Amino acid sequence: MKNVKRPKKDDTMKTQETTFIEIFGHNPAMKVLDFLITYQLFDYPLTEIAKNAGVSYSTLQSFWHNLERNNLVIKTRRVGKSDLYKLNTQNPAVKQLIKLDWNLVKGTEEVYA
Repeated sequence: MKNVKRPKKDDTMKTQETTFIEIFGHNPAMKVLDFLITYQLFDYPLTEIAKNAGVSYSTLQSFWHNLERNNLVIKTRRVGKSDLYKLNTQNPAVKQLIKLDWNLVKGTEEVYA
């Protein structure tokens, strides 16, 4: 997987609101979870998670410990001085969030079909 480039949200993606955010609100924790669900195959340093989720780094730090403590995210490795994290897809609650996200997307598609 060395040659696979990690997806990053660009400006056009930031303007598009996901169904997950539309329903659960624009609070920072929801934005971070939405980003991590969308890009669950990849790991990121906290600075990239904050940037790509559209929240400030200091705001992310204020609740990141709760995500770790509840095993919603896991540290995958360390690169240089940065720890990289990803969504803990083995956690039953995370599995349900992913399932919910897919069901929301499917429900939206059915409305517009």
